[in-house]
Amino acid sequence: MSTLFQPYAMAEHKLANRIAMAPMTRARTAKGVPNDLMVAYYRQRASAGLIVTEGTSISSTAEGFLFIPGLYRQDQVQGWRKVTDAVHAEGSTIFTQLWHVGRVSHVSNQPGGISPVSSTGQIAKNAQAWGITADGTPGAVDVSKPRPLTTDEVRGVISDFANAAANAIEAGFDGVELHGANGYLIEQFLNPLVNDRTDAYRADTLENRTRFVLEAVDAVIDRIGAGHTAIRLSPYGGLFDMPYYPEVDDTYLFLADELSRRKVAYVHLMDQKSRGSTAIPDAFLSAFRDRYQGTLILAGGMTRERAEELIASDLIDIAAFGEPFIANPDLVVRLKNSLALASADRSHYYGGGAHGYIDYGPHGVSAA
Repeated sequence: MSTLFQPYAMAEHKLANRIAMAPMTRARTAKGVPNDLMVAYYRQRASAGLIVTEGTSISSTAEGFLFIPGLYRQDQVQGWRKVTDAVHAEGSTIFTQLWHVGRVSHVSNQPGGISPVSSTGQIAKNAQAWGITADGTPGAVDVSKPRPLTTDEVRGVISDFANAAANAIEAGFDGVELHGANGYLIEQFLNPLVNDRTDAYRADTLENRTRFVLEAVDAVIDRIGAGHTAIRLSPYGGLFDMPYYPEVDDTYLFLADELSRRKVAYVHLMDQKSRGSTAIPDAFLSAFRDRYQGTLILAGGMTRERAEELIASDLIDIAAFGEPFIANPDLVVRLKNSLALASADRSHYYGGGAHGYIDYGPHGVSAA
């Protein structure tokens, strides 16, 4: 019997089902403050047992995309409170994804036009951010050359994660998910072909290359507790110039041990096969499951059939769906009743207003 639609206990949280709405950048904020459109958007999708919000900046220098929300100012906390109240009123649980893009940024995204920061001074090849183009309009721009963080600045970024986590709890979130996936700052430290540092955060050993992420996790736990702290990882991912390295299994299985020991709320793995990267091998997923004893979420090209198979095989606990939630705000109902899924208009994925954002109707009702 399928347990996909049954309640699930995740750390300190009781979820209505084992379906998560995965984080998706939608770029609907003018000044980084969640607005009424976002309140409606998340409320519409609150039949998911767990909602993980779009990536949310932890500081003004963490941004690489225009029109994304943050959690480092009080007006942002107040804006997010309206979102969390709406989602809780519908009976769902909501975590926010804390985001620092690192080198996946452009000088137009940075305060005063300064250089983006990273674990390295290497520019991400063939990578683009969303910033201000040469003609002064928003659009895709090649990422700028980054500046490597000093050791003291690394510790400052760790503090930014902790402060944003505390702000998230003040804003009513049930917890936070550190964005350690998809080629952003945390992964820039994890990957030894990108991290060319010589300080304590260098990549020559497992302990050193994972030091940044684990110190960030520990700082967040110290502020809000392990049951409210989670992380997203993308082993075998290649987005934003993350090259494969032979130690990838050792690195992430070491993290599985460390995160299990810390009793975090969950680990969220992102399989980037649907994004053109190498799929997470079945053997790796099984090994990670054996090493990490907490709640495990998997996202990436998810279907009901795959979700039920993975849960029944005890390889994961929760299945995360991303893009299907865009055009199907009632995705849980559609999956449960085997109803047809609507297709989204990709031209309205990023930026804009209500159209292509909150005007997708429930099953049998077309978008306005």
